[in-house]
Amino acid sequence: MSTTATTLAAIVIVLVVVAAVATAVARHRRTQALRQRFGPEYDRTITEQPNRRKAERNLRHREQRHDELTLRELDPNQREQYAAEWQQTQAHFAEAPRAATREADELVTRVMVDRGYPVEDFDTRAEDLSVEHAQTIGHYREAHEISRYNERGLASTEQLRQALMHYRALFAELLGDPRGGGRPATGVG
Repeated sequence: MSTTATTLAAIVIVLVVVAAVATAVARHRRTQALRQRFGPEYDRTITEQPNRRKAERNLRHREQRHDELTLRELDPNQREQYAAEWQQTQAHFAEAPRAATREADELVTRVMVDRGYPVEDFDTRAEDLSVEHAQTIGHYREAHEISRYNERGLASTEQLRQALMHYRALFAELLGDPRGGGRPATGVG
């Protein structure tokens, strides 16, 4: 082999190695960015998908879909009205926990609609919310699961109390209320 051919072969090998390293570094950075943005939702998605690549593709797809949404903040009057409704729902829990849990779900859904989130089905709602509310989306998933039991008459009062607390966590974030949607009513937690 000539010196020129050997030099060209060495250059090609170096370029291939550099490209492989650059690809690995870029992939690692994307993974870290997704982990940071989605937190516990990243781990949940990884366990649900057949492999990491598909899971990360799913998360990037969520980001793209979220970027296409026209989200808006609630105006102060809306925020006050919703906070008052939340307080009524919490107070209603002592008398009618099943009904109050349904009310909480409906209230959270109305806030989502007013904020601009599509609400066709639960899975899409949860995925859209997970982009901005990754730390509390687990609360929403838990509340939804308990609400499903509630609709079948299978949820205990303690489970319903837990559902209300889970709804409150997401409700507070959607409202922009760091206090958690106001003070909890007696017996709710």
